[in-house]
Amino acid sequence: MAGGSKLAGAERHVQGFAHWGWPDWMRLVVGAVEVTSAVLLLIPRTAFFGAGTLVVVMAGATYTHLFHADGGMAASPLVLLGLAALVAYARRPEALRLSGTSTATREV
Repeated sequence: MAGGSKLAGAERHVQGFAHWGWPDWMRLVVGAVEVTSAVLLLIPRTAFFGAGTLVVVMAGATYTHLFHADGGMAASPLVLLGLAALVAYARRPEALRLSGTSTATREV
């Protein structure tokens, strides 16, 4: 939902990115990456990649809230960063299988 509202130009996101000193095109890029990552999370074979991308986005959001804002809102992206990292870790075996690792060598 956050990615969609960034793409839609919700005033709080437009003002937030301007306040933090980021260009408006970055809001659109972040929104598109968030929406794409959400879609990737819904597909089991691509969930690792969606979660990994969200880890990067949430790391940037945490940095922004810590060093470009007052720091008071850094907890939310930090929690989302942790959750995305957990999903990426949980989905890692699926991603390894996609990259060519044989399933015959793994125990079931």
